Amino acid sequence: MTRYVLTLEDSAAFEPWREMARGALQRAIPPEAIDWRIRGGETDLFGQLAPVGDGLEALTAIPVVKTVTLRASCIALLRDMLCHSDPARFALAYRIAWRVQGNPHLLEVATDADIAKARIMVRQNREDCHKMASFVRFREEPGQHDEGQHGGRRHFLAWFEPEHHILERIAPFFARRFTDMDWMILTPRGSIRWDGKELVCGTEPCERPELDDGFGELWNTYYASTFNPARVRTKAMRREMPGRYWKNLPETRLIPQLVSGAEARVRKMAEQDLRPAPAFHERLRAREQLPVQPLPDLPETLEGLAVQIRNCTACPLHCPATQAVVGEGPATARIMVVGEQPGDQEDLAGRPFVGPAGQLLHGALEEAGVDRTALYLTNAVKHFRFRLQGRRRIHQAPDGGHVVACRPWLEQEIALVRPKLIVSLGATALKALDGPGLAMADVRGTSWTVGAGENAVQRLALAHPSWLLRLEEGPRRDIERQHFVEGLFRLRSFLDPREE
Repeated sequence: MTRYVLTLEDSAAFEPWREMARGALQRAIPPEAIDWRIRGGETDLFGQLAPVGDGLEALTAIPVVKTVTLRASCIALLRDMLCHSDPARFALAYRIAWRVQGNPHLLEVATDADIAKARIMVRQNREDCHKMASFVRFREEPGQHDEGQHGGRRHFLAWFEPEHHILERIAPFFARRFTDMDWMILTPRGSIRWDGKELVCGTEPCERPELDDGFGELWNTYYASTFNPARVRTKAMRREMPGRYWKNLPETRLIPQLVSGAEARVRKMAEQDLRPAPAFHERLRAREQLPVQPLPDLPETLEGLAVQIRNCTACPLHCPATQAVVGEGPATARIMVVGEQPGDQEDLAGRPFVGPAGQLLHGALEEAGVDRTALYLTNAVKHFRFRLQGRRRIHQAPDGGHVVACRPWLEQEIALVRPKLIVSLGATALKALDGPGLAMADVRGTSWTVGAGENAVQRLALAHPSWLLRLEEGPRRDIERQHFVEGLFRLRSFLDPREE
């Protein structure tokens, strides 16, 4: 059997491999007939057989016999796995591309040996990216931040030893995280450089530099002071910080000493007298104990209603939330859009629909040709309900009691704005407006009329934008978003000026 050698110049580049693989697939060359090499790198796995040619030139004499198509999901998988350092990765990637031509659904077969191996490689690449993001330590180059050399920007160096070819994948993270300084990360597999304008990934192997900016002891002091002896789990520590990274981390020489003294420090901590809680703790506890107050008489203006909503204590959600989020929009709006509750960013800003779900809504309104400033935007529940996960506030759906407590606010907003169309986004808004009798799955995308005569109000139920964000990227998400835009398109017919 004729064998072909396809040699790559870069061990991490995807596009050169893709070009060669496409040429071989078009000429129906089976995987077992190709020897993939890296120039100056891995040796020929089939050295005992005589190869023909060295690269695409060897294929030009062979006529093209078929067209090649690969789904986006397959290309994404191959791109991710080729960042791995396994010498057999190029042969595996070509074998998958070859087999996919006859079985388009191969990637869905989790038990297939090739697919399982590829996904393991992808996972290991992601773990390597996570470790690099966690364990890179920058050191400032002394004397490198004068106006003449770097325009006043400080310059930093770092050294890291990744297991795989992940530099191009991880580089944007560091550019976003450390955008205000100039830096270089040197590795045995190449380098990353950022100067505030351009992000450059090099493939030339680097040597470990001497890095000492004089802050090593200060960092060790900080690390030792924040070390919690009561939470020492040596197995977990080694799993999260494997030994191969220790030589490049200044604090690791303290770990044996800190771990060995952990038990004594825990006993000492237990013997200490209790200290009084900070003053703000007492104020927070007092706030949590505030009794639920009945709603006062509702004002006849949106401004007055907003004042009362901000002081609402009708349910326990007012305790942990930053503030109540009131409705926003013209007092004479013909359309009212009702969401579920404020999210994290809305809770901090005090305005509805400013977070990721709000950005999706604004983009969809623009696609539908609807002026967002002509709408009155509000929520069925006025305070943010969440649970803490570390430092993050994770959204929790409000329960029925929260919806009932906030219903008078929503009803008064409707009475004051007097919209001709009310759009409910999501199940909570639907429940707040129509009670538990309607199921979102049954009415999503449909409209109906409530009331009669001058009091008639058109109703429209749509999915909440946050639900769209939770869908995996792919055809279904695109279809559901298109349905969402089509639903918003109906709003245009209600935006004519009101008749006097």
